[in-house]
Amino acid sequence: MPDDTDDTEIHPLFAGAPSSTEFRKLRKRLVRETRAAIEDYGMVRPGERWLVCLSGGKDSYTLLAVLHELQWRGLLPVDLLACNLDQGQPGFPATVLPEFLAARGVPHRIEYQDTYSIVKEKVPQGRTYCALCSRLRRGNLYRIARKEGCSAVVLGHHRDDILETFFMNLFHGGRLATMPPKLLNEEGDLMVLRPLAFVAEADCDRFARAMAYPIIPCDLCGSQEGLQRVQVKKLLDEWESRSPGRRQIMFRALMNARPSHLLDPNLFNFAGLVADRSNAMQAADDSLCEH
Repeated sequence: MPDDTDDTEIHPLFAGAPSSTEFRKLRKRLVRETRAAIEDYGMVRPGERWLVCLSGGKDSYTLLAVLHELQWRGLLPVDLLACNLDQGQPGFPATVLPEFLAARGVPHRIEYQDTYSIVKEKVPQGRTYCALCSRLRRGNLYRIARKEGCSAVVLGHHRDDILETFFMNLFHGGRLATMPPKLLNEEGDLMVLRPLAFVAEADCDRFARAMAYPIIPCDLCGSQEGLQRVQVKKLLDEWESRSPGRRQIMFRALMNARPSHLLDPNLFNFAGLVADRSNAMQAADDSLCEH
């Protein structure tokens, strides 16, 4: 988005935004980085419909606001449908998101599915809920997307989520993998998009706090202690405190892979890699002739 954007014209999701220069710079950075990810990974096919998943956390509020800002400015030619999946956690404030979305004129769908009871029943005491919870949530979101005629399920994962997942796979999964910005689901009929892939978590936090969005905490997996992701996050925080900017450097590395300098024979033909001594000998002869 151009830096000379008229800040007096903003989407209703930004209504009441601080007028400070610092916040305007933050908003422009969020929009610019989101637009860059969308363009770099070819996420848009004009005229399609996206299911934008809204959990009520800082990241999903940021995602919703920035996508609507891009759409409103004619930079995102898709239809957006916000969706919250109420998973039946005790005490979940079921009226917060519908009221928030309706007040701002955001098209939305609220779906109730009691996956909470299933997770509590199936997961043994002391084990983490994340795997089953996310699988059930994903299945429901895919079902809703198909029913609503959406071509993509859009998630609020940001740069730090992607980096943490990489290290979780590295430390615990024995593979080099993470959450890509664009992914085709196993059935091959839906795209999974992460437009905030270039956005720092700290920026999502600053933005949501400045906008005073009604944050809804997770009372299921987010309430558990000793999660692998929490441990990895603490490790990355420590590295960042010792060397500011470390996270961004590591994230850039994920975009600069060199298969020939790794060890996976499925990515690079090491067996077919042979030395051609004739070229080296010819180069040496040419060098002698020049002298």
